[in-house]
Amino acid sequence: MLQIVKKQEMSPRNAAILRVSMVFAALIAAGVIILILGYNPITVYSKMIEGALTNKYRLTQTINKAIPLVILSLGVAVAFKMKFWNIGAEGQLYMGAIGASYIALFHSDLPIYIMLPLMMLAGILCGGIWALIPAVLKSSLGTNETLVTLMMNYVAQKFVNYLQIGPWKDPKAFGFPKIATFTDNAVLPKVFGIHIGWIIALILVVVVHILLKHSKLGYEISVLGENPQTARYAGMSIPKILLVSVLISGGLCGLVGMMQASGIEKTLNEGISGGLGFTAIITAYLAQLSAPVILVVSFLFAVLLQGGTFLQVALEIPASVAEVVQGVILFFVLASEFFTNYKIVIRHRESADAGKEAAE
Repeated sequence: MLQIVKKQEMSPRNAAILRVSMVFAALIAAGVIILILGYNPITVYSKMIEGALTNKYRLTQTINKAIPLVILSLGVAVAFKMKFWNIGAEGQLYMGAIGASYIALFHSDLPIYIMLPLMMLAGILCGGIWALIPAVLKSSLGTNETLVTLMMNYVAQKFVNYLQIGPWKDPKAFGFPKIATFTDNAVLPKVFGIHIGWIIALILVVVVHILLKHSKLGYEISVLGENPQTARYAGMSIPKILLVSVLISGGLCGLVGMMQASGIEKTLNEGISGGLGFTAIITAYLAQLSAPVILVVSFLFAVLLQGGTFLQVALEIPASVAEVVQGVILFFVLASEFFTNYKIVIRHRESADAGKEAAE
C-alpha cells in the first residue's frame, strides 16, 4: 500500500539541487513530447534560444516581455506570501491600463513630466482598488479570493472591450473598434532602445525584496501567511495587513498595465496583456516568492515566450509547442515541491493494520 509521509525539513542546498534537477528533467520530458509531435527537440530548443537572444531586436523583444512578467510576479508574490491567492493579476493589469489610458486620452495637453507620473499613479490606484474588492469581501464576508479574483479578470477584460467599441472608440478609425493612439507625451521614453520600464522593474525587485525580508510589514505578512492565530495573538491587525498588502499587490499589477499601454501598445486594447497575468503566477511560484529569483525566472520565461513566437516563423511550428514546454516545466516543479516536503513509502497491509491497531 502506498502512503504519503511528511519528510523532515530539507536543507536549502538539497532543496535547490532537487528543483534544478527537476527543471532539467522537465526539459528532457518536454523534448520527448516534441519528438512525438514530429519535431527535433534539439532544433526546437536551439531555435527558441536563437529567436530570443541572438540579435538586438530579438533581445529587445525578450526584455519587453520580461519587464511586465517581473513586476506582475512581484505583485503576485506579495499577496501569495500572505497566503492570499491573488489570481487576478490579469484583471488588475487591465484596470491599471484603463486608468492610465484615461489620463493619456482626456488630458493629452499635459507636459510629459506631469503626464507620465499621473498615468503611473492612475494605473497603480486602479489596479490596487480592483484588488481591494476581493480582499474586502474576504475580510468581511469570508469569500474565497481565488474564485473572486479569477472571475474579476474577465470583468476587467470585457470592460476594456466595451470602451474599445463604445465610449472611447476612435472616431477617426473609420468604424474600426479601436482606441486612439497616445500622443508622444504619454509614451514612456526609451533607454538603450527599451522603454524605461526595465529600470523601474530592477528598482522594484530591490524594493520588494527589502519589503518582504527586512521590513515590519514584510514580517507581519510572513507571520500572517504562516499562522493567522499567531498573528492575532501577537496583536497584529489582520484586516489592516491584508488590505495594505493586497493594495500593494494590485498596485504593482496595475503599474504593468500602464507600462504596457504606454511603452508597448501606445494605446489601450483587449489584447494588451497577452495572458502575462496568468504566467506571472507560474513565475512567482517557481521563484519561491523571492524577488531576486523572480527576476531570473521571469527572464527565462520571457525567452520561452519570445522563442515560441520565433518558432512559428523559423520552423512553422505552432507557438503552442513552447506552451507545452512551459506546462511540463510547471508540472515537474510542482512535483519537486511535493517531494521536498513529502515522500511516498510502500507499506504492507499487515504492518499498516498493526499500526492502526496500535494506534487504537
